[in-house]
This record gives sequence, C-alpha cells and structure tokens, in this order.
Amino acid sequence: MAVRHKSGPYGYTQAKSLVFSRYGEPSDVLKLHTHSISPTLPSSSLLLRTLAAPINPADVNTIQGTYGVKPSFSPLIGTSEPSVIPGNEGVFEIISTSSLPSSSPLKKGDWVIPTKTGFGTWRTHAVAGADTVLRVEREGLSPTQAGTVAVNPCSAYRMLRDYAQPALREGDWFVQNGANSGVGRAAVQLGRLWGYKSINVIRSRESAEETQKLKDELKDLGATQVVTEEEFLSREFRDMVKEWTGSEGIRLGMNCVGGKSAQTMAKTLGSGGTLVTYGGMARQPVSLPTGLLIFKDIRFVGFWLSRWADGDKEGKERTVNEILEFMREGKFKDTPTVDVPWSWETKEGTLREAVQGTLEGFRKGKGVFVFGET
Repeated sequence: MAVRHKSGPYGYTQAKSLVFSRYGEPSDVLKLHTHSISPTLPSSSLLLRTLAAPINPADVNTIQGTYGVKPSFSPLIGTSEPSVIPGNEGVFEIISTSSLPSSSPLKKGDWVIPTKTGFGTWRTHAVAGADTVLRVEREGLSPTQAGTVAVNPCSAYRMLRDYAQPALREGDWFVQNGANSGVGRAAVQLGRLWGYKSINVIRSRESAEETQKLKDELKDLGATQVVTEEEFLSREFRDMVKEWTGSEGIRLGMNCVGGKSAQTMAKTLGSGGTLVTYGGMARQPVSLPTGLLIFKDIRFVGFWLSRWADGDKEGKERTVNEILEFMREGKFKDTPTVDVPWSWETKEGTLREAVQGTLEGFRKGKGVFVFGET
C-alpha cells in the first residue's frame, strides 16, 4: 500500500483529482491523477481541502459530453493530456491563506463553497482565488449538508420564488414531476415553509407497499398530494385536480421529465400559469397544445441553475445562507445520500464505479464523495 505523504519536498501538498481527457461513460474515461501543489500560492488565493462533493446528474452529463455547455480542457495540473476535473458542487476547508492580506475575512479553518459552476470539486485539494468562493458558517452543519446546498435546494428555491407571475402567495398551488429527486424534495419542504400547496408526481416503485411508503415519506416532508405517473396521466386526474384546488387552479409547474408528463402538467395549470422546465429525464421533447398558449395564456420558460448562479453572486449567497439556516433550525431535511468514502488509499475503480452508478435506476440516495484522511 502506498504511504501517504501530506507534504512532499519543500512543503509541496500532495493531491489527487478525478479527471477526464475525452468524453464518454465515466467508467471508461475517468482517471485518478496525483499531483503536487506548491506552497507558494498565487496572489489572493487559498489552499483548500475538500470535505464533501456530490455526484449530480449534470456532472455525469458533462463527462458524457451531452451537457449544454462544454468545459475547457487544460494541462494545468500536469496531466499527460489536457483534462477536466469534474464536479460542480462541494464544500472545502481553508488550510492556507498565506497569500491573502491580514484584513481578509477568510481565515484558516473556514468552510467555503464555489461561487460559480464548473469549479472542479472531485479532488482532494484545490487552489482557488478568494473571489471564487463563498464562506459558509460551519456551526450546526455537517460537510454533506454544506456540500449539497448549492444545486438542488437552490434550484427549487429560485423556481418557486421567481417564475410565477405574480409571485406565489400563501395558499397557492404548484405541481412538479420528479418529486422524489433532490430538487423535488427541496421544493416540497420550501413550499411547506412558505405556505404553498403542492401536487407531486413520482414513479411507481416495484411494489404497491414501496410506492405508498414513498408517498407517505413525501407527505411527511410537507407534500399536499402525491400521485404516481400512471395516476397523473390518467383521464381521471383532471377531476382530482379540480376537487383538490377548487377555483384556485395551479399557478406553477416544475418539469424535469418532458414528454407526456410535461404536456399533462401544462394542461393542469390554471389561466396565466407558468411551466418551468429544468430537466428532460424522459429524453422526449416538450410538445404543447396550441390552445394552452392562445386561450389560457400559459407561459413556458426554462431554468438553468448555472445561468443564475454565475450571474448573481450576491443572490446565491443569500439563498444558500437562508437554506442553511433552515437546516440548522431543523426545518429542512437533507436529501437522502449515499456516502462514497475518499481517502488517500481509495482506488480509482471505486471512484469511477460510484460515478457510473448514478445512472442506475432507483437508488437509496445521491452519491456524495466524503473525504477522509487526504
């Protein structure tokens, strides 16, 4: 077994990063690269140690080359070919601020998260500019909570707050598919906190008992109604919606599936409602009846987290801090996760398999790299 040396000659920090130099399936293209970080940091930079970094579907799509934006390949960390470090989300501990002025609010031991996407979080250590991270108050939080706040909960928060016109008010209804996802669970809980009512669509599990268990779980989080895709697509569903919402109607739809599910969601919206699409798990286009545009004035828009996160640093900081405070107060439960331990001895194959496994069917939770002795 290789012996871990935290510092190499002349104080260099030894680090490992998952990288890829061509697009493909994670199990085929991901490699574990070992490199050194100089003790002399660039001006206004930090040396960071990774604490937790989730494996999100967008990360996998980026590796496959199917994501909407292509990353820039670089030889910066000494790979034999220009490469990319994947991972858009995570939390880091500052282990050196030697290049910062003494007046900087960032201190050794602080926890930080990236301000923008494309940071490259699947690595043991990183050097980053002080202006590329946000400090988060670590008290009362686990690394997994801080490391998973910036994508799913923020997506749910912004869609619920920003897209209905006029804005949703207490007592208003929204509908979403993919309700068991990280975004879906976050929307259920935020909706409960803000007084919104929700209709939540899930995929049926392998047995009726497992499906009912999931329905009950989401209702415990705050879901008003939970239905399966089969129930949602049935002819009787419109009557169910009228019974539940009365004359209020549904003001907002959140779609991450596409195809028939998105079309049905659009039909359930009341006049002037908004359908926000933020994913396409069914890999089918969103086909919309013309009458919804003409006679019901339904709005159809898209939400891309990166556009918001990269364009509104202050807004991201406010949103993150509000959600983290809900967590500290016990008002917001974590999305189920599956820890993937990453220590200095962890093998490349173990990490590759964890990423590839996110493409499988029903899972117990989102995979999260949790870093030990690195």
